[in-house]
Amino acid sequence: MTNYIYQQEDWPNFTWDDKNLIFSLGRVRNLQGKLIGKMTSFGVLQENEAILKTMTLDIIKSSEIEGEKLNLEQVRSSVARHLKINISGMVPSGRDVDGMVEMITDATQNYQKPLTKERLFSWHTALFPDGQSGIHPIAIGDWRKDENGPMLVVSGHAGKEKIHYQAPEASAIPAEMHQFLSWVNQEENGRDESRTDPVIKAGVAHLWFVTIHPFDDGNGRIARAISDLLLARADGSAQRFYSLSAQIQKERKNYYAMLEKTQKGTTDITEWLSWFLNCLERALIEADNILKKILQKADFWKTHAQTPLNERQRLMINKLLDGFDGKLQTSKWAKITKCSTDTALRDIKDLIGKDILKQDPKGGRSTSYILVEFEKP
Repeated sequence: MTNYIYQQEDWPNFTWDDKNLIFSLGRVRNLQGKLIGKMTSFGVLQENEAILKTMTLDIIKSSEIEGEKLNLEQVRSSVARHLKINISGMVPSGRDVDGMVEMITDATQNYQKPLTKERLFSWHTALFPDGQSGIHPIAIGDWRKDENGPMLVVSGHAGKEKIHYQAPEASAIPAEMHQFLSWVNQEENGRDESRTDPVIKAGVAHLWFVTIHPFDDGNGRIARAISDLLLARADGSAQRFYSLSAQIQKERKNYYAMLEKTQKGTTDITEWLSWFLNCLERALIEADNILKKILQKADFWKTHAQTPLNERQRLMINKLLDGFDGKLQTSKWAKITKCSTDTALRDIKDLIGKDILKQDPKGGRSTSYILVEFEKP
């Protein structure tokens, strides 16, 4: 009885219906081209801001998919250090943050290098520098051994667990991963009509890797890093302006449902690839919105280059331009800028007088403020 895809006779000879994917793939390729074209209008500072914002988001959201919360400022600072981008307000970062950043930066910045067993082991070691997953010791920098039984993906409370998936036996992993890595690294003739599109390849690789599930933990994060690597190959660029992981996190429930359905199906993975392409398309649309905001931010500071502003005002305006969380009130201004509420109110009134801020017409229990330039009709 075949319960899982890897038990099919034709595993891992995946097939898919190109006719069902061609329009989705075309939309994705079109959006990728537009994003790359839009970046040509960016200066170095705006380009660095876009890369920093995207990679920070990618790392945080990939961890959130697995239920792990990373500190935003630590991730941002660590990414800036790894990419040698100068930013203000740098903070120290923990080993857990640095490990995740090291994996993603290596995957994207060195996308042209072969994906090898040793490289995967180094990523895994970086993710688990203490050799533990939570309070449990795990094998790091090595394939899983299944010493405590088969590798299961489960949910639910103890005693009422639901088994979603059982991975291949540990003894099969070396051969499975050898075949997988050979496929990832194979040189394909661009003039060959049977060549797999690099975007499709990213979707196949994602599914293939998590189905093998070669490590004790971290398989999802590493699978998404592999997708990032192959998408960088598809773009022909190490500059990342969109985050697949951020979109997957938004669609986390559907992501896991589609994985489970595919892993319990046949080697025809058309439905999985359709979902993957549509998810990627939504990620690209969101990235376009982020780039528009960065251009708006640049235009704002160009307009107000000669406007006299203090450091507190500059800090809070940048937070508003980046997308302030919640409503901006005097008390929040005082807390963030570490000043008194009287000083905060003077700062705000000064910006109102300069036609930069105004009271939010929506009102509420307390007076809040919004940027005049970005007030929505």
